[in-house]
Amino acid sequence: MKRKEFIIKSSVATAALTTSAVALGNVIDFKNANETLNIGVIGTGDRGTGMISNINKIKNFNVIGCCDVLPFRLDNGLNAVKGKAKGYTDYRKLLDNKDIDAILVTTPFNTHSKIAIDALDAGKHVYCEKTMAKGFDGIHNLVEKVNQSKTVFQTGHQYHSSRLYTHVVNLIKNGEIGKIAAFECQWNRHGNWRRPVPSPELEKQINWRMYREFSGGLVAELCSHQIDFANWVLDEKPTQVMGTGGVDYWKDGRETYDNIHLIYNYSSGVKAKFTCLTNNAKDDYQIKVLGDKGSIILNYTKAWFYPEGGRKKELGIVDGVSGATANWEQGLGTPITIEHTEPSEQALIDFRDCIVSNKKPISNIITGANTAICIQMALDAMYNNKIINSPVFY
Repeated sequence: MKRKEFIIKSSVATAALTTSAVALGNVIDFKNANETLNIGVIGTGDRGTGMISNINKIKNFNVIGCCDVLPFRLDNGLNAVKGKAKGYTDYRKLLDNKDIDAILVTTPFNTHSKIAIDALDAGKHVYCEKTMAKGFDGIHNLVEKVNQSKTVFQTGHQYHSSRLYTHVVNLIKNGEIGKIAAFECQWNRHGNWRRPVPSPELEKQINWRMYREFSGGLVAELCSHQIDFANWVLDEKPTQVMGTGGVDYWKDGRETYDNIHLIYNYSSGVKAKFTCLTNNAKDDYQIKVLGDKGSIILNYTKAWFYPEGGRKKELGIVDGVSGATANWEQGLGTPITIEHTEPSEQALIDFRDCIVSNKKPISNIITGANTAICIQMALDAMYNNKIINSPVFY
């Protein structure tokens, strides 16, 4: 899609928000609201099978259908189900099952939009894994369809559902760290991301993340969570992005980069940096939010506060020593503690609850679309070696 066409279509889609089914409060016909929500999982690779295990933990949530085009993957999914589920190799047959109320889309990135649209056309509620859609056309078409639908749509940025992350966002918005200067984010791993292939003709089906036709690489699969978080904290969308990367270590025929480095600019002056490496795992996953009064660092399930200008004295008795600094983890700042559930499980709980109560998810079509636009901007910047200015967001 040309940029001019995207701007026009985006404006129309944004206007449509005011008349969406959720905005009008239309009642969703959910026959099992007080019983069991039946869900079908389309894509039973590592993520889909892992999400099945989470669904098994949730009361009144039941997987009754699994679909995958690879037989061994389908078997893995079916074996993970608690109870009985029917297997499908054609997702459209699964969508025909009237007993299925909702769909979890955990397929390769390039198929998200088409499968989610077909599921919405079938009257199903949809949990669509991140990144929500590939390319501006895919994003726009899915937004347009959700705006015409009466069912619930949730994007799989699970940290958006984390009660810890929500608490941290509220702290920041209430001025805990002062005026934000920057985000410094990383998700580093040491491994080539390649899966074993039992037969050469299955290479692109199994290792789809390595090929640009199917994948957004590290920025779509990993950085997208942290980009979504920055947008959430700032209540802004970036004005431009610059980036670089390359296939510099794992020289095995892959097309997507094995390291990426991005900087987004926001109109408020905040800069947000994102790095992913695949040959060094130091500090793994980390988000730093830096302000003029302090900083907050998050990992997957923990967070710490660092006041600006030295340690905040919280005196008490530590190990029998009166007047020591309490609540300060050595080298990690003051812990931010709040009871919370593992983010992926919490996201599925939220999805079920939104269906039952007919509420709009916190990680919804608009937050998902805006993050997906950021991902496409980053891909254009890296692959074309250009600074990319933002199109119209939703």
